[in-house]
Formats: sequence, C-alpha cells, structure tokens
Amino acid sequence: MNCFAGIDVGSLSTDVVILDKGEKILGYSIVSTGANSTDAAEEAYERALKAAGVASKEVKGVVATGYGRVSVPFAHKKMTEIACHSLGAYRLFPDTGMVIDIGGQDSKVIRVGPEGRVLDFTMNDKCAAGTGRFLEVMAAKLQVTLEEMGDLSLKGGGEARISSVCTVFAESEVVSLVAKNHPKEEIIRGLHRAIVNRVWSMVRTVGVHGKVTMTGGVAKNKGVVAFMEEKVGKPVHVYREPQIVGAFGAALFARNL
Repeated sequence: MNCFAGIDVGSLSTDVVILDKGEKILGYSIVSTGANSTDAAEEAYERALKAAGVASKEVKGVVATGYGRVSVPFAHKKMTEIACHSLGAYRLFPDTGMVIDIGGQDSKVIRVGPEGRVLDFTMNDKCAAGTGRFLEVMAAKLQVTLEEMGDLSLKGGGEARISSVCTVFAESEVVSLVAKNHPKEEIIRGLHRAIVNRVWSMVRTVGVHGKVTMTGGVAKNKGVVAFMEEKVGKPVHVYREPQIVGAFGAALFARNL
C-alpha cells in the first residue's frame, strides 16, 4: 500500500494525517506540541501510523507544515500552513471560498480560488488576541473547561460587553465581571463575540468570498461558530475534526511529490 502523510506542527498541538492513494483518511492523531517540536512530530506520526494500521515504509511522501515545520527532519518537503489549510478545506468542502483558521496562537483568513489555490490572505500572528490561547486563559479564569465554553455561551440571551481582545486587558475585565457576580454564560458570550469581531476585521480585509470554512481548534467551539455564522449571514462549514484540516492539506500535497 502506498500512503502519504501530512504533519502540522502548531504552537499548541501537532496533528498528523495518513492518506491512501485514493485520498481517503486512514488515520490521524493530535498530540500536544509541548517544548520539543521534533519529539511531538515523531510521536504524532507514530500514533497516526498505528491508527491507520500501516508501517512507516509504506509512506511514500511526507509534507510538514505549521510554524514548527522546520523541526520535522523526516519530511520530504515543508509548506506553509496557508497553502495546506486552503487545499485541505477545499477538498473537504469544494464550495469553500474562504477559510477562517483560528489556531492556538494566531488567526488566519484565506481567500480560496479554483482547486484550492490561495488567492489572498491575512493573519494575526503578533499577539494571542482572538485565538485558542485567549480562550484557554479565560476558561481558567472562569473555572470552566474549553469544552464547556461553547455550550454555556449558547444558554441565555444576555451578553457581557468585553471591550478589549487583548488577553491581558480582557482578563482584567473578566475578573471585574466575576467580582460583580455577572453570569458566566453572559461573560463567555461576550468573549466569543469579541473573538468573532476581531477575526471579522481580518475578513473585511480579504473580503467575503463564497462559502466559509472554519478550521483549527477554536472551530470546535459551538458558540464561536454560531457568532461567526451570524456575521457571515449563512452556515459555516466545520469538518468533524477541524484541527486536522491543515495536516490533511499537507498530506494531499505529499501525494503529488
């Protein structure tokens, strides 16, 4: 069997997808990147191979992507996460015209053209505002899990106003709201609204184009997706495991090496 692998080394997680020659996903893995990107890539690769039920000798091409792609010594090629998310989202949802990727420590908005080509993009990579890390900090402050945040934000109609998306300043606002016994649900709704508004300013830079696909770990948050759909004015595509879309795109590129 000829197989192909995509490895996406992100700031918080490292994701690997194994494809067969027909582009079917045979297996995947998601592990914490931790302090060593190379170790994380090797561990995630071994786990994905085991999940796929294939041996490493059957993998004929490996493409690494993500900020830590240079730390994958066994990759045959390194590619940007912009190209990999664009192609991955397009193959999963062929009507994709725009990808919104909200990762652990950065956000990207990509305009997608025919065959998944990148037409334009913008990204926020200078601070953690409006990212997964932002949500992690706020979840800890509110003493809820990341998984609970999405469901809680969809309860009740009230919404706290969070005026800043800077993690430090927003945290201070949350502390003040908690001290005033403000309902957690309303605080979380305000946080999700702040994230979506932050990303929406990036969307306006690129321009809404076609159907929108959300990728990255934050796409698992039902509240953020619901607010994004409200902004877009139509349903947003989310793959069943949005964290592996970049690795999937990398594996697709590996197939054509």
